[in-house]
Amino acid sequence: MSHNRSGLLAGLITGLLAALICAAALGVAILFQLRMPAAITTFGNGFPLLLAVSLAMAALVSFAISVVRPRSFVLIPVAAIYAGGAVMAGQILGISIMKGVGLRTPPGEESPADLTVVTLDNFLTGLPYAPSLYQDVLAKTWTTWLCIAVATLAALILVTLRVLRVRRRQRAAAEAAQAEEKQAKEPEYRAPFEPAQAPTPKPTTDLFTPRNPTGD
Repeated sequence: MSHNRSGLLAGLITGLLAALICAAALGVAILFQLRMPAAITTFGNGFPLLLAVSLAMAALVSFAISVVRPRSFVLIPVAAIYAGGAVMAGQILGISIMKGVGLRTPPGEESPADLTVVTLDNFLTGLPYAPSLYQDVLAKTWTTWLCIAVATLAALILVTLRVLRVRRRQRAAAEAAQAEEKQAKEPEYRAPFEPAQAPTPKPTTDLFTPRNPTGD
C-alpha cells in the first residue's frame, strides 16, 4: 500500500501543522484568560470551558487529518498523540511566556497581558522554568490531565471513524470495479444454432384421402 493511497504521509504533515497551530493558540489563550468575561471562566468552575477547548483542538487536528482521506490505521494513534501533545505544548507555552514576563518585569510594574508580551525572548526566558512549573500543575490539579485525556480520546474516536468510513467506501468501489470487469469479460449470450436451410415443407394433403384416379 503506497503512502499516496493510504494518506499516511499527508496525514502526518497536516496533523502536525494543525497540532502546532492549536498549541500556539492555547498558549496565547492562557495568557489572556484573565481578560475573558468572568461569566465564562467561572461557569462550572471553568470545566466546561476547558472541555470545550480540548474538544475544539481534537476536532481541528482530526479534521486536518481527515481532509486527506486517510486509510492507514497508523494515523489513529498518531492523531491521539498529536491532540494530547498539542494540549501539553500549549500549556507549557503559556506557562513559559508568563514566567518570562514575570522575570523580565520589575516588581510593581505588572500590567495586564497583551500581544506585546508574546515574544521569543519571553518564551526563552521562562522556558527553563516551565518543566518544573508544569510538573507542579500536573501534580496539584487533575483538570490538566482531564484536558489531555479528552483531547486524546476525542481525536482517537474521530479519526477512527473517518478511517473506517474511507476504507469502507474504497472497498465498495473496488468490489464494484471488479464486478464490472468480470461482467465485461463474460461472453455475450447467443441463441441456439439455427440451420441455414429452411426445413422441408410438409405435404398439405391428407395421406388418408384417396387420390382422384382420373387426375393422374
